Amino acid sequence: MAERNAATRKRKDEKQPRRNIGRTFAFAMVFILCFALLYTFVFTNQNTLTPGDNEIIVAFLDVGQGDSILIWSRENAILIDGGDVGRQNVILRYLRQAGISRLDYVIASHPHRDHIGGLVAVLSRIEVGQVLMPDVVHTTTTFENFIEVIENNQIPAYAPSPGQNFRAGIIKFTVLAPLPGGIGLNDNSIILRLTHGETSFIFTGDAEAGSERALVASGQNINSDVIKIGHHGSRTSTTEAFIDAVAPVVAVITVGAGNQFGHPHEEVLARLTDRGISVYRTDTMGTIKMASNGTQIVMLE
Repeated sequence: MAERNAATRKRKDEKQPRRNIGRTFAFAMVFILCFALLYTFVFTNQNTLTPGDNEIIVAFLDVGQGDSILIWSRENAILIDGGDVGRQNVILRYLRQAGISRLDYVIASHPHRDHIGGLVAVLSRIEVGQVLMPDVVHTTTTFENFIEVIENNQIPAYAPSPGQNFRAGIIKFTVLAPLPGGIGLNDNSIILRLTHGETSFIFTGDAEAGSERALVASGQNINSDVIKIGHHGSRTSTTEAFIDAVAPVVAVITVGAGNQFGHPHEEVLARLTDRGISVYRTDTMGTIKMASNGTQIVMLE
């Protein structure tokens, strides 16, 4: 009997490691499952930067008191402005997150540093097909650096004329301005209208009242679902006649929090809200993203 009990205890002792191995295996499987769920969650969130079939994404990047707008589809991308030089890493990081290694077009709306400063780094590190810029110059180091990087990297640069159409895959846009007679750099901003199916966007740079009046008088089609408000919401832009001609549903203001200029000005906000236009601001909301499938525009988180 003693021998039998000893044998029983021995068999139990031999089984004990097997129970430990089973417990360890179960714990490992739970860990792997949790990791897989976490990976799926992160991957799904990142997919908001991946356009669907026949879809474009428009992101108004939060670069503080400046402009930078990235537009991309699955195959192509364009960038309008690049904020100030201190915000270049914001743009480069966003390009990496969106998986963009080439820009078909970079559009410099006008040569103020809060629009072209960050483009110097972008043009140095990202392959660019062509630069579009107005035929104006500025006597600043930022502008000189901008021209130098274009020349050093042998990037074709071109001053487009109103009415010209450009295309990068399914991304199609028309240059509306600057029109002849513009005074000052702001009123020589490139204004372009992006169309995708039945949806449309208008991007105004820092265009002010003079450019807006000329554009309305030109008879070009400027009606758009979404407008990027000119000059960060300054009272010098967004005249009543212009906003009525565009007749947008959504207005986006790219502006820095607590900026020294008091942008956006209250009268501009009043003009928009009185017309029932939804207003989105980068100073309060950060980067603003929306997608169009050609039929409707939806906001992205």
